[in-house]
Amino acid sequence: MDANEKSLTLFQTRVRQMILKFSELKKENEELYAMVDQKEAEVKKLEAQLTQARNDYNSLKMAKMLEITNGDLESAKAKVAKMIREVDKVVKLLSAE
Repeated sequence: MDANEKSLTLFQTRVRQMILKFSELKKENEELYAMVDQKEAEVKKLEAQLTQARNDYNSLKMAKMLEITNGDLESAKAKVAKMIREVDKVVKLLSAE
């Protein structure tokens, strides 16, 4: 084998190695794109769950506020009624003098 044949054989070997490496990288790239797509789908699912959880939390918070407001409303009514009775007593005392 002369130098030209050795160079040609070496060149062919390097080209085959490059083709194999290209195939490996292409396969890896496809796998990575698939993983990215999967992760994006997972992120969208988790975002939807987060939005639902926030909506549920806000609904529960509103219900709790209404519950507290109704309880406070009863106690507030009782306090106002007591104050009105006390004011009536003071008015009666002042009008009796």
